[in-house]
Parts: sequence; structure tokens; C-alpha cells
Amino acid sequence: MAVVRLNPQQDKAVKLTSSPLLVLAGAGSGKTAVITQKIVHLIRNCGYQAKHIAAVTFTNKAAKEMKARVTKLLGEGNTGGLTVSTFHNLGLNIIKRECKALGFRPNFTIFDDQDSFQLIKELCKKNDDTDKKELLDILSQISRWKNDLILPDEAVASADNQDLLLAAKLYEAYTRSLRAFNAVDFDDLILIPTLLLRDNSMVRDKWHGRIRYLLVDEYQDTNTSQYELVKLITGKFGNFTVVGDDDQSIYSWRGAQPKNLELLQTDYPNLKLVKLEQNYRSAGRILKSANVLIQNNEHIFEKKLWSDKHYGEPIRILSVKNDNDEADRVTKEILSRRINQNIAYKNFAILYRGNHQSRLLEKFLVDKQIPYKISGTTSFFARAEIKDVMAYFRLLVNQDDDNAFIRIANVPRREIGVSTLEKLGSYANHRHISLFDAIFESGLEETLSGRGLTSVRRFGELISKASDNVKRGDSLAVIREMLSYIGYQGFLFDNSSSPKAADFRWSNVETLLSWIESGLENNKLSDDPFAETVSKLCLREMLDRGEQEEEDANEVQLMTLHASKGLEFPHVYMVGMEEELLPHKSSIEENNVEEERRLAYVGITRAEESLAILVAQKRQRYGEMVDSVPSRFLEEMPQEDLDWEEDHTPLSDQEKRDKGKDRLAEMRKRLMS
Repeated sequence: MAVVRLNPQQDKAVKLTSSPLLVLAGAGSGKTAVITQKIVHLIRNCGYQAKHIAAVTFTNKAAKEMKARVTKLLGEGNTGGLTVSTFHNLGLNIIKRECKALGFRPNFTIFDDQDSFQLIKELCKKNDDTDKKELLDILSQISRWKNDLILPDEAVASADNQDLLLAAKLYEAYTRSLRAFNAVDFDDLILIPTLLLRDNSMVRDKWHGRIRYLLVDEYQDTNTSQYELVKLITGKFGNFTVVGDDDQSIYSWRGAQPKNLELLQTDYPNLKLVKLEQNYRSAGRILKSANVLIQNNEHIFEKKLWSDKHYGEPIRILSVKNDNDEADRVTKEILSRRINQNIAYKNFAILYRGNHQSRLLEKFLVDKQIPYKISGTTSFFARAEIKDVMAYFRLLVNQDDDNAFIRIANVPRREIGVSTLEKLGSYANHRHISLFDAIFESGLEETLSGRGLTSVRRFGELISKASDNVKRGDSLAVIREMLSYIGYQGFLFDNSSSPKAADFRWSNVETLLSWIESGLENNKLSDDPFAETVSKLCLREMLDRGEQEEEDANEVQLMTLHASKGLEFPHVYMVGMEEELLPHKSSIEENNVEEERRLAYVGITRAEESLAILVAQKRQRYGEMVDSVPSRFLEEMPQEDLDWEEDHTPLSDQEKRDKGKDRLAEMRKRLMS
């Protein structure tokens, strides 16, 4: 059995179980150890069974790591029934168990972002050249309403301008369509369980018995619906421990409410507070700079991180001519340190505010033959064309796959619009059968008629014929013939930004077909080689991202500051520390600089040993080179701990402070003139 040593505050947080508990956990303070040790303590010393404990966080990777740690500490046989998952997986589990109470059929569909976008596009009855941003804005507004537990009728009633009223009416139609399709979207995975537990006392009592202690990680990132879900699950006694840090709240754009930390004190007067302030990650100088910077924000709770690690080398501020020079400088430094100091590539991270900043960095990394990995890139199976073709394959193998049916019923267009699908879905729900089976029932004619009925039956015949043929003959030839018959390659050319983009998308389809060919050869002894191949590809699809996360290759890590939260690296380069980039222009205009400061704080505290910050004098923006102004955050950091690269003469701390302020003032004056 592994033994974990806890500091006094961590130990206190683990053993306090008699009242609701908020653990204020600073960056690098060992919060995961506290959560895992507390689960062990609850099971081993407090009489809780593993099946009555749930721990939730925001990423699958964090949940997987947490579950593995608990299993290692308790042993395989002592964690049966323990729930360690994301918020959305917990919500999904509740929906699955309560399908009957919710009126869903068990095989309900989950819409992803692409599915939701296509549905809104259809509901708007717009052409393919519709302003994509307008549609995304509507989806974002619907998401905000759902996160705030506002239902369509309430949204319509409260709309105070024409744009909001339009979005609210679309929210009504969108919700009606999802229900007809026996489907939910990502936000529904929280909204639906929350409303169910709020409004159904029998179900609520059942879940109180099922989850008797709840632990929540990254609590500062919860939105309104997640906060209410926690309250409803834990009940009036509040058997919970939540762990959070208001200084690391960086997701307001997706509904996160750091004030939820403060609300706990109101909703649970007997709430206890434990602060974790010892940082185990960063050198003292890095930690000091982060502390000084974040003190410029207002705080719900006061805390000050400290470390007993060495003070470390100064934080280097590297001034470069432009973003081209910036990428060249970073990559040259990494290559030099790799050769001269024998530092593995995987120990370097390059952090930036926006994804667009990675393009030049990638070019220079490739030129210098430096291996790298960009976090958050689209996996092969997440591409729209692959999801389309895979949906055809899934439906050929299993006609009860409603998710696949909905995705490709009108892809390419075949006059099966939202209204037709709604009527078909309502009929299928009433009959408790799949959408595909509903097509061929004579009773459907009472619900659906005309071109809609003709189109769905023609689609059904296409799938039935192809499904039968893949079992009888040359499966690869059959699916190629089907893709040709429906004109999928032409559809890609009609719906891509350029012929080059369409060619790229079709080449992805060809790659998938080559995998089918290989799979058919490997599974030729199976009773149904095509079904076996598709099944294995579906499994590969599910594991695709997980495998990427687990990869421990020797590669430089590139990622946005948002994506870096929760991670740590020995050597960090933060690029683009300039006004209108960090802090971002939109945040300055919206008077939300405090969140941008928290984002800078997160970036700084990712560094363990060394940190370099790059400032460009000019940067390419909207096709032209414009002057850049150094970020205000550089002024807010302790100048005595910053090393501007041209300084070589030893200076006192006060001289460094004065010189740093003078230099920033000179740069601003020069660039603003």
C-alpha cells in the first residue's frame, strides 16, 4: 500500500467530514492528493461504501488520474461502484438511469457541437452561405440560458430586444426538435438532471441514498446549473468537499461563476474553510511574481502561496522585433538548451493566448526538426466528413442507431428537413421503436405525408439495400458505390471553403476507406467482416483522444493558456505578452481584465524551474504589421525579479525596479507616438 505524506492543512482537509467543506487550493498545492486521500479516508475510516461516494471534475483525464490514484491506494477490490467522472458524465449517468421518469427512450442520442450547429442552421431555414458567426452566437446564447436554468418559455418572456427574441424562439424550436429526435445536447447533460432532481422528490431521494458524499474539483469553474446540481445531490446536510481557487477562474465565457465559492457561505452557514497555500511546483521567484501580479485583483478569499523550494533564476523578458522573430527566438533557445543542457523536449512548453499564435511556431519547429505536440487539435474521427461517413457505416451495421440516422438523414440534402424528422421522431417515440423502423410502418402515413414521406422511405430503401449488399458481396465496392450514388464527394466540394479544402476532406474519407479495406482483410474469417470492422473503428474513435492524452512522447508542448490549467512543465515560454493579446482586446473592451490577469497567473504558475516571457515590438494583425504595446501585467510583476535580456551589469533590487519601470514607460511612449 502506497503511503502519502500530507502537510497539516492537507491533513485537516482530508479528515474534516462532519460539515460542508471548501478547500481553497492554490496553484500546485496538491489538491488532487487531498481529494484522493479523502476518498480513501471516507471508505477506510468513516464507514462509507465506495458505491456511495462520487467525485467530479471537468476533464476525463483528471477523472481518470484520480480514479487510478484511489485504486492504487485502496486496492482493486475496494473501489467497486466508486464514481469518479466529469460533471457531464455524472449527468449522463443520471439521465440513463432515469429515462422513464424523463420520458426518453433508452437509446437516446447525444448531439455534439456540429450536430447542434446543423440543427440551428436548418431551423433558421437559411442557405449554406448564412453568416456562421450569427448562428454560433445564437447557439452560445442558448447555451447560456441552459447553464442559467432558463427554459425556452422563460427566455421568450424575458427577451428585451429583437435579437434575443429571435434566439429565444429558436431555442423553443431547437428544444422541440431535440425531444422529437430522442436527443440531448451537451448542456442538457447538466440541465436535465438538475431540473429532474429539483422537481421530482422521489428521484431526488433516490439519488440522496445513492450518493452520500460528493467531492468536487475545480469548483471555481462551475456554472449556475452545476452549482444547483451539487446542492440537489448533497441535500440540506451538505455532505461534500469542494476544492477551488478563485485566482484560477478563467472560464467566464462558458458560464463559470467564481462567485459560487462565495455563495457556499450563504447556502451552508456551517461551511468550513481550509486553505492550501504551500506550493510544491514552482521556484520561489516564479511564485512571488505570480503572487504580486494576482494581488491586483479583488479577492473573495485572501491567500498567499509559499514554497520551500529554491528561489530560482530570474524571469527573463525577451524583447523581439516581430512575431516571426519571436518564433525563431523560442525555437532556437529550445534547440540550444536541448543540445547544450541535455534537456528533453517534453520538458518545454510554449503557451499563448490564442490558437492562431501557434502557426508560426509550428513552422519554425518543423524547420528546425523539433518534435512537438499541439494540445486541443481536432482528432481524425472528430472531423465532420469522417463523422458523416462513419454514421453511414454505423447505420448499415445497426439500423437502430438513431444517432447515426439523424446525422446523415439529410447529408447530402435529400429533402428530409427538420420538420420531417420531428414528425418521424414523434411517431417513433410514440411507438417506442427506432427512427429507421418507423419509416416502414403504415401508420406513419397518418403523421407524415407528401415529399417528406417519400424522401424518408427512399432513404430507408437506400440503407436497406446497401446493408444487405455489404453482407453478400464486395463490401468495399458496395460502400464506394453508395458514396458515389449519394454524391458525397460533390457535397464536400459544395460545402468547403475552397477546392483545396474539399480535396483535403475527401482525402480523409479515402484514408477511412483504406482502413475499412484493411479491416475487412483482417476480419475475413468473421461471420460479418464489415460489422466487425466498423465495430473496431467505433472503438478506435472512442479511444482516439484518450490515446493522444496518454502519449508520453519526447515533444515540445504547445497549447493555449486555457488548455494549460492543471498542467506543469519545467521550462515555460509565454509568448505575446502585449496589450490587446494578453490582456485580450475583447476583455479590455468588456472591462474584464481581471480574468485576463488570472489567465496570466495560470500561465506563470505552470513553470517549475524557468520562465521566459516574450514581447514583440510589432505583430501581424489582420494582414498588416502593427506596433505592439507591452502588457500592463509586466508592470504589475516585481521588477527586481525580471531580467530584461540586455541587462548585464549587476544592479540592486531597487535599481532593477526603477530600470524596469523606466524601460516599460519608454517602450510605451515610443510605440504610442
